[in-house]
Amino acid sequence: MYTSSEHLMRKSEAVKATFLDLRKKSRDIVRALDQNQSVTLFYRGKPKGVIVPASKPSEKRIPVIRHRAFGMWRDRADMRDVRRAAARLRKARHAL
Repeated sequence: MYTSSEHLMRKSEAVKATFLDLRKKSRDIVRALDQNQSVTLFYRGKPKGVIVPASKPSEKRIPVIRHRAFGMWRDRADMRDVRRAAARLRKARHAL
């Protein structure tokens, strides 16, 4: 059973933490996750779960004009004039 938080400070081996560490030493656990280390959670000396770092979002970006939602209402005749469409949507709200 782990009674101290020394295991959180080790860099070379897998990071182990108790539920008490999760409450009191959460900064160290987040720091380990920032360093791409997984954290094994122990409860009464038995492993109960693993916290893994979230994968980073892909850096692949596409232009807005190539997004599949762009221009999806292009064929709607009632949406050709944006000001008129917005006024029609707001009409009921402003009538109160």
